[in-house]
Amino acid sequence: MFRQLDHLLSAETSVDSWYDDGCVIATEILEDFRSEDWNLLSREVLGKPIDWQKKLAYCLDSTQDTRELEVLLSLISVDDTELIEICIDTLRSYTSPEHKKRIINHPLVIERANSALSGAGNATKKIIEDFLRNITV
Repeated sequence: MFRQLDHLLSAETSVDSWYDDGCVIATEILEDFRSEDWNLLSREVLGKPIDWQKKLAYCLDSTQDTRELEVLLSLISVDDTELIEICIDTLRSYTSPEHKKRIINHPLVIERANSALSGAGNATKKIIEDFLRNITV
């Protein structure tokens, strides 16, 4: 399954095609991941191209597998503003007390969110503020 996901995320697509179809397909592939797929994804995610990482971060919001959260938290370490903003937006879907505790205890999350606020446009700023407000509730 990892190879299918890798192929999909590596494909050149239009923005409309990705958001209309690609992310739905990626989410379905992630739902069928087995332990070995998660292990491979965890090992390879930080070595993938930035566009690949952005597509993945956008799809990691099912919250049914804690390994999705762990991969997302690893992506927050990548020094790319847009990827950080996508990660923060996706992290808003992780609302259980266990998820919130894991997120708030991750060393970079709050730091990255606060840093992203300074250069963010209005829409992104609202997303980040919403995340920061709700993560501590």
